[in-house]
Amino acid sequence: MLTEQAIHLLHEAAFGTLATHSSVLAGYPYATVVPYVPDHTHHPVICISALAEHTRNLLTDARASLSVLQPGATDVQAASRLTLVADAERFDPDAALLDRFLRYEPGTERLLALDFAFFRLKPLKIRFIAGVGRMGWVEPAELNAAPPLQAHEESGLIGNMSRMVPTDVRVLGIDRHGVDYEVNGTRRRQRFPGSATVAEAVEMAAHTIAREHR
Repeated sequence: MLTEQAIHLLHEAAFGTLATHSSVLAGYPYATVVPYVPDHTHHPVICISALAEHTRNLLTDARASLSVLQPGATDVQAASRLTLVADAERFDPDAALLDRFLRYEPGTERLLALDFAFFRLKPLKIRFIAGVGRMGWVEPAELNAAPPLQAHEESGLIGNMSRMVPTDVRVLGIDRHGVDYEVNGTRRRQRFPGSATVAEAVEMAAHTIAREHR
């Protein structure tokens, strides 16, 4: 249960607080807010400038953490939140991952002609807190107890679902646990019931979203 809650929160949030090891003040953490996109295995991917302090830090020491809070939370102690402890890996995304990233963060496209580079945060452990007294650790292998959707599978499902939802709803990504979409500039997530196939869950989610955003 904690694993699915952690996955949903990673998809529901559009940004988190990235903490790196300062290369200027040795021994001190350096924290900054960054947008991110979960990849097909729910690992956060960030696109950051070579001039940024946190980029220099990651290139010196790849150890990092990402803190994520439930969107719209007003009572932090009662809200869902997590800290993902990870190693950051600089990489060049393939075409499928780049397409996925730009669906979530289309403004990034203009930055790619500059000095921006992609890093994937590869989790070592995730500390998930569901509220006061409700918490636990999630292991990386638990994120993918079920095999991730292949890029071509996701692309086909996105195409099908996009035809079933209102025109002001933009489908961002689909995985075995839910669908991420945007409406009126706000990212949302529709969770899937565990008993349905992905195709069935997508159809049910499309009808639910259509009812909510007529």
